[in-house]
Amino acid sequence: MKPLTKENISELSVTTVRTLSIDSVEYAQHGHLGMPLGAAPMAYALFRNVLKHNPKNPKWYDRDRFVLSSGHGSILQYTLLHLTGYDVSLSDLKNFRKLGSKTPGHPEVGYTPGVEATTGPLGQGLPMVVGMAIAERHLAAKYNKDDLNIVDHYTYSICGDGDLMEGVGQEAMSLAGHLGLGKLIVLYDSNDICSDGSVTDSNTENVQEKYKTMGWQTILVEDGNDLEKIQQAIELGKKETNKPTLIEVKTVIGYGSPNLSGTEHIHSNPVGEKEAQLIKQQYGWHFEDPFHIPDKVKEDFSQVLSNGLDNENKWNELFKQYQQKYPALATEFIRSMENEIEINELSTEFTEEKVATRSASGTVLNEIASKVPSIIGGSADLASSNKTTLRDNEFMTKEDYRGSNIHFGVREFGMAAIINGIALHGGIKGYCGTFLVFSDYMRSAIRMSAIMKVPVTYVFTHDSIMLGPDGPTHQPIEHLISLRAMPNLNVIRPADANETKAAWLIAANSKKTPTAIILGRHDVPVLDNASLEGVQKGGYLISEGAEEATGIIIATGSEVELAIKAQKILESKNIFVNVVSMPSWELFNQQNEDYKNSVLPSNLDNKLAVEMGSDIGWREYIGPKGDTITINTFGDSGNGQELAEKLGFTPENIAHRFIELKERNL
Repeated sequence: MKPLTKENISELSVTTVRTLSIDSVEYAQHGHLGMPLGAAPMAYALFRNVLKHNPKNPKWYDRDRFVLSSGHGSILQYTLLHLTGYDVSLSDLKNFRKLGSKTPGHPEVGYTPGVEATTGPLGQGLPMVVGMAIAERHLAAKYNKDDLNIVDHYTYSICGDGDLMEGVGQEAMSLAGHLGLGKLIVLYDSNDICSDGSVTDSNTENVQEKYKTMGWQTILVEDGNDLEKIQQAIELGKKETNKPTLIEVKTVIGYGSPNLSGTEHIHSNPVGEKEAQLIKQQYGWHFEDPFHIPDKVKEDFSQVLSNGLDNENKWNELFKQYQQKYPALATEFIRSMENEIEINELSTEFTEEKVATRSASGTVLNEIASKVPSIIGGSADLASSNKTTLRDNEFMTKEDYRGSNIHFGVREFGMAAIINGIALHGGIKGYCGTFLVFSDYMRSAIRMSAIMKVPVTYVFTHDSIMLGPDGPTHQPIEHLISLRAMPNLNVIRPADANETKAAWLIAANSKKTPTAIILGRHDVPVLDNASLEGVQKGGYLISEGAEEATGIIIATGSEVELAIKAQKILESKNIFVNVVSMPSWELFNQQNEDYKNSVLPSNLDNKLAVEMGSDIGWREYIGPKGDTITINTFGDSGNGQELAEKLGFTPENIAHRFIELKERNL
């Protein structure tokens, strides 16, 4: 090895990052090694020299945020977390990818101290850092006063070719450029290799020019091992305050491997003991023990902890001054960052005879916004239809980030993933809206919300065939069951305005579960018996039969009105049924057996489910002898009411079908 000058200590530290990555992947006999070997210098430059962070307090409010969008290279992040002093031990590195370890195959928020976001699916890390950068700018505009800048940090990411090819990344980066997010810096690990071979086999675009046209500052570092040039590029990025910065760093995948570097063969597989030793020899690594960390490297990284403690202490002193000068704002800031704001009740009353649940949602959302200062969100170019605009607030612009409304544009997937990032940052309750049928575009981001336990709210309107003439492309059929199939997602389809109010209370107070509120376009009656407690329990008896019930009609959404009308028709024939509103399967399933049996008694075989969507899943609630009035074909273009009648969604047909069911079960 060369004499350990200051510069060569940095090189030794980079080499240690690489060798720890090699050893971890070899121990696991699984994992992606190519990216960590190529990107180690830029990651070192960030963690050692650039990031404002305190490893002893990973949740310090004003830390810089870093997200490894190239999540398959997770061992690179875990190695740096260990070296910089986070609660990630050498044993954790040795347990890489093992069940229950702090070092899972991809970064998982909530598992590993210092990991800000779960980044498995390529591309989604980019919108999440865009969301974090939006959150930083919004909170800074809202809370910073005079020279007391309590929100003043950067957001960084390392991404790869795959991230930039994914459409969701491009959606988000386009919006980031439009909003001029100058405190967002993305380092692009440009190694020209994908899993199947060369990037040029499928993509020959000029990345630099492309992102310039999107409003980004772009910088090229031609040698990914040149720490000085990487450092200079990051500093240039920090100086540009009106544009986000993309730093393209040309690297070699699997750097140092004599037989595999620069090829797809080192992308996602361990290299074996022999090749691992050859790589270490190429680095001039003369330590034989695996997982070795030279003392000089430990000393080099110790400065991170010292700087982190110093930076947080300075911020704490600043915040004390802020608390003295702006005590109410300081309290609000802390409560927002800790997600401690809860709403116990809402004053909104619906006196209209009929109102669409989407309209009721807009009214309730605006009352919530008046009580929850941290709420921001928007729609994918459908705010007037989704009723998602906060009326007393401006729209966010690059000139003024105080606005709580965001124009997301026609970017459904990007919108959902950005909202995840906004929520992960802390200090903000995020929501977004579009038509239910377009939840297909967003599904992977919704799934990430559920995995990460991020309590964002999805507002999905135009919930059924009742939207009418737009036809089958816009009429959701399978979407409800598709969302209900997702773990840790509360899907709530309210029957009326009051159930909609209850749904928003559940969503606003959620701590670890995202909520999808499913809303209708057409007017429905405001129901006298709608119950907040019933919605909170997922299902309840909304209309009891005049005499002892011979069966139950279960419905959701606007179909509850039809079920109650069918109940009256049946009563005129001396057939008595209970009507159950069941807005949320997930919440109902969480209740104890006594409650569930009180709503859906097991001794009543005659259970008829009515919902304008797929019948899949209803068997659990109607039992083996029950029946459904549902839709298992795509819709049609035409008047919504006429289409509903054609498909049997009338009180008369519901009553008729119940009589048939009752006779069958005699």
